[in-house]
Amino acid sequence: MHTSNPIGRWALTAFTWVVAILFVFPLLWMVLTSFKEEADAYTDPPRLLFTPTLSQFAGIMERGFLPYLGNSAFVTIVSTLLVLLLAVPAAYALSISAVPGTQGVLGFFLSTKMLPIVAAIIPLYVISQNIGLLDNVWALVILYTAMNLPLAVWMMRSFFLEVPKEMVEAARVDGAPLPVLLFRVILPVVAPGIAATALICVIFSWTEFFYAVNLTAAQAGTVPVFLVGFITSEGLYWAQLSAAALMASLPVMVIGWIAQNHLVRGLSMGAVK
Repeated sequence: MHTSNPIGRWALTAFTWVVAILFVFPLLWMVLTSFKEEADAYTDPPRLLFTPTLSQFAGIMERGFLPYLGNSAFVTIVSTLLVLLLAVPAAYALSISAVPGTQGVLGFFLSTKMLPIVAAIIPLYVISQNIGLLDNVWALVILYTAMNLPLAVWMMRSFFLEVPKEMVEAARVDGAPLPVLLFRVILPVVAPGIAATALICVIFSWTEFFYAVNLTAAQAGTVPVFLVGFITSEGLYWAQLSAAALMASLPVMVIGWIAQNHLVRGLSMGAVK
């Protein structure tokens, strides 16, 4: 959208700032509340001037936040690596080196995302119990890998389709074997797409709640499960909940900030010829 009218430009800028503030305001309010005492968090009207404190973060640590954080980190990292390990060759086979039945395979991958997870939780619970994976981080690793793999294959396939065919044909003419073709010719081109896919898998795994709350207990609980502990019959502890939510969100926000350039490049691949 472009306008040469100065008033129109100022109005558009002001509108953009208002929309941005509305989107960012809940995050800012969470940050402010995390540094308040519980009494200050419950004031009506809300108190903007207060004495900051780190007591809520200390209380989070005392409640055993680090084991939940470690479980989330382990499950997220391992499942994302497994997704990329499986999705890259699958996407290659479904795009650059297409195999018979490609459309059927793509349709199958997409159909797996249509099953409501609540319909599968009882069989998954029974299977996990029978094979000794109930309340075990490896159960979540397997489920998160299966959950993110179809999306990763679809995304990676679209990125592989943007690789110039001339580049692939030239490498084949030069006698490059498949590992060299894949890792030294193709992957550097689609690296932003891989980064975008990995970041989305990280976000989905880190924030997943339904599987974690139903298949874990004391040993394998993740950060979203930890946050539920602040919902009690006495009400919500807003300051502690905000501190826990901030600590839970910080790793993903830092990773997203670091990888933002790759994310934008990856998600925009193929948008402009």
